[in-house]
Amino acid sequence: EKLAPASMTKMMTSFIIEQKLLAGELTEDEKVRMNESAWCRGSSSESCMYVPLNGTATALEMLRGIIIQSGNDASKAVAEHLAGSETAFAELMNGEAKRLGMKDTQFKNATGLSEEGHYTSANDMALLAHAIIKDSSKYYPIYSEKEFTYNNIKQGNRNALLFTDPTVDGLKTGHTDEAGYCLTASSKRGSMRLISVVMGTPSMQARADQTRALFNWGFSNFETAQIRPKGQELAKPVVWFGQAENVSVGLASDMNVTLARGEKDKLQISLQVPSSLDAPIKQGQEIGKIIASLNGKPVAEQALVALQAVEQANFFVRVWHGIKRFFTNFF
Repeated sequence: EKLAPASMTKMMTSFIIEQKLLAGELTEDEKVRMNESAWCRGSSSESCMYVPLNGTATALEMLRGIIIQSGNDASKAVAEHLAGSETAFAELMNGEAKRLGMKDTQFKNATGLSEEGHYTSANDMALLAHAIIKDSSKYYPIYSEKEFTYNNIKQGNRNALLFTDPTVDGLKTGHTDEAGYCLTASSKRGSMRLISVVMGTPSMQARADQTRALFNWGFSNFETAQIRPKGQELAKPVVWFGQAENVSVGLASDMNVTLARGEKDKLQISLQVPSSLDAPIKQGQEIGKIIASLNGKPVAEQALVALQAVEQANFFVRVWHGIKRFFTNFF
């Protein structure tokens, strides 16, 4: 359902900043100016970082001001710094949303202030949260910081669960009259992480209580199981024209899947790997995929890769392999 996201919008603003920092297109100590178009005029009616007019803060300070203090001023200032205007930055936001598969989202601004045509869905917010946790892991700890002081003004994180549940480590609250009280949160207990999104609740207490209830239900009824570990040989197809006759194929990272408790033993595992390959083969080259299914329906899949390289053989071996394969295929 398409709903107003309020300040949960800033998750996309912060994600873009984080990706720019990681790509080297922005530096942590780069100065960002607070123009009049972004400045908070001492307002108490909206969330602000309170950077002085025409003052500057570093990109990393602005990021903290956006995530922890939910600063509208910081969001607008960085949007203008990166894209020239908040409208142009919204186009960047929509481009990222499309790339992440957020099909029910359209951003009109960097803050989440109510505007016609500015909407998202709970599912899309979960996709964005997953991307932040996975692709912005260097900066993800900021989402669990309980307070931030800037310009001698200390403000606390509005995510109440950070203060009451040590397993919760993010992400972002939001509130407007149109959106109600919203919260995208994540909790990790043991090796299992869950993401929860609630939108349109009537109070701060309600969004915290409903999120807590979702996490308790999820951790009670689901478990994360390892399907196969990384580096284990899962197939050994024939290699033609190579210095080795076979290549080991496996996973570059552990394959895990989250299921209802008790369903792990019901999984069916299948491999899609060609019976033979031609050298040269690079280590890490994608060879095929592994699929985990439950009751005939795929629930997870992951690429299989070459666990080591196979260099091309010398000319005479390649000629011999060509003859050998011809007769093998012919007969």
